[in-house]
Amino acid sequence: MDTLRGSITIEISKDASAGVVDRFINLCKIDYFKGMPFRHVIKNFLIQGGDFDLNGAAQEWILKAKASGENSLSPKHEAFMIGTTRSPNNKGFDLFITTAPIPDLSDKIILFGRVIKGEDIVQEIEEIDTDEHYQPKTPIGIINIMLIQEL
Repeated sequence: MDTLRGSITIEISKDASAGVVDRFINLCKIDYFKGMPFRHVIKNFLIQGGDFDLNGAAQEWILKAKASGENSLSPKHEAFMIGTTRSPNNKGFDLFITTAPIPDLSDKIILFGRVIKGEDIVQEIEEIDTDEHYQPKTPIGIINIMLIQEL
């Protein structure tokens, strides 16, 4: 994943949800993520890119959890995980990168990968200035996602 701040290498796994991974791969093949902005950047929580307007449930979860301080550390999930919403009605694709362990994460998103290189880039993105709604003040997002399969 190339971003405006540098490259992030992610490893995806079909163990969590083969359907989600297949959909992610198919969307990558048609450049769906090319130019996609990160809509929310919440320090010590997560970075969200994707179909902000199509998924009010994800937005509500993000803002309520952060505002209430419910992002205490949890050994269940680690930072630098990649996921999408569990919303069956979502016609788009929300992409989340966790920047800290998040409790009850499995109830909110389907994890299908992890960052294996570029954690420093994720942390750099996490440090950008945001407004009161955790939206970046300066544009930041995905330039492109390139699929590479190791043999």
